[in-house]
Amino acid sequence: MPECGLGRALGDKIIKDKNKYKQHSILAAGARMKIPVTVHVAIGTDTIHMHPGVSGGNMGESSQVDFKILCSVVSELEGGVWLNVGSAVIMPEVFLKAITVARNLGRRVKNFTTVNMDMIQHYRPRTNVVQRPTAHGYSITGHHEIMLPLLRLGILSKLKK
Repeated sequence: MPECGLGRALGDKIIKDKNKYKQHSILAAGARMKIPVTVHVAIGTDTIHMHPGVSGGNMGESSQVDFKILCSVVSELEGGVWLNVGSAVIMPEVFLKAITVARNLGRRVKNFTTVNMDMIQHYRPRTNVVQRPTAHGYSITGHHEIMLPLLRLGILSKLKK
């Protein structure tokens, strides 16, 4: 069993390799601050999967660790907020399964808010993020390069008050 999930391993590697742009990396920030940042791989969906040196076993196993980490995080979502930003297929499915795991283990995960942000609204995020798991779901349609900075500024302005 891997010591950490794929998200943490990639974050640690970005830091270790002295990556020039590491200050912009969510994975590196998560690793540095010991905050879970998970990666959920569907083998064959990315160009790196074609490389002869890629180990499907390692990738799958470390992604499984990240799923367990995500289930743990989601199990404490009560009263919180879940954002799905730009994932139309994989993350809406992973999120719904994590909610199911948490609820099946007896965790109270009912009163929380979800938001799906994307340039086009699709069936899976609408169903698996906005409608099915909660009564407080919102869809926001727009370009990420506009919407995410606006969201950040909105949060920061409320925190200052």
